[in-house]
Amino acid sequence: MKIAIVTEDKTTISEHLGGAPYFMVVTIEGDKVVNRETRKKIGHKEFAGEETHPPTDEKGRHGFGPRASERHQKIFDAIKDCDVLIAGRMGLGAYTDMQGFGLKVICTDVKDIEEAVSLYLTGKLTHREDRVC
Repeated sequence: MKIAIVTEDKTTISEHLGGAPYFMVVTIEGDKVVNRETRKKIGHKEFAGEETHPPTDEKGRHGFGPRASERHQKIFDAIKDCDVLIAGRMGLGAYTDMQGFGLKVICTDVKDIEEAVSLYLTGKLTHREDRVC
């Protein structure tokens, strides 16, 4: 199993899927971490200049429509061999698309990557719905 974690500094979990430049991909065999690798991640910086994705509902949730889904697909392409995606927060459109691509998506307030992986492996890392915006 592979877990992709959104990160800016390769140590902590980034607060938002679109803004971070990296994925930390952790490979698990049984209940042990057997590999860690950093992968470049495209996001808001690379999409600058393209059509923006303004809030689309009364709660300010964003990331919907064909253009947004194309962006989400490009982000997903870097982790299509992964099973789980962990981020601090993400827009509802990205959350929905990532699930549609087959990922188990967890938004969390846990900051430390190692702690989040450990909690996930023991079944104690819970998804925080309030962190999907």
